[in-house]
Amino acid sequence: MLECLIQTFKFPGQFGTHVDFPGHFVKDAPLSEAYGTENMAFPLCVIDITDKVAADPHYAVTAQDIRDYEAKYGDIPDGAFVALRTDWSKRWPDMDALSGTAEDGSENFPGWSLDALRYIYETRSAAANGHEALDTDASAEAAKAGDLACERYVLSKGKLQIEVLCNLDKVAPAGALLFAAWPRIEGATGLPARVWAVTE
Repeated sequence: MLECLIQTFKFPGQFGTHVDFPGHFVKDAPLSEAYGTENMAFPLCVIDITDKVAADPHYAVTAQDIRDYEAKYGDIPDGAFVALRTDWSKRWPDMDALSGTAEDGSENFPGWSLDALRYIYETRSAAANGHEALDTDASAEAAKAGDLACERYVLSKGKLQIEVLCNLDKVAPAGALLFAAWPRIEGATGLPARVWAVTE
């Protein structure tokens, strides 16, 4: 008889570094089976707002921040993955620190603004975005909207996003290639992802 070990795993789709598919927020929108290997490789742009986040943990990246990046590194290329570097991932695995949980129970962390997302998807033609925090929206933006409006916007456009990224401080701001892989499971709104970059 062959001796071997077989295991069964049970896990949430949205925990740790994970990819979100449009059906996560948008009814009847595509789920995991709609995305294959052709959606797993991208030119990478890393927008570094660490200095602004150090001064204001609620900071939401703006379209002007993106334009400032482009003035230095060139336009965001078509099909790019635009990653937001905040160094927030250094708080992992402390969930209270990642959430920026205050004494009153409120969450406080940086992230995207609609202004910046519209720029990368409408002025430019990015394919996906990602960030280090637990959610797309900067906490102040979410509180103002009463919704995760930034995440809803991304997914309503049929785009992918990857949350809880790390090691963006080790990647060049421009010129790298990002690869993302996730299990081949049908009907998923999100799945754990392995994400890596190749850079000179």
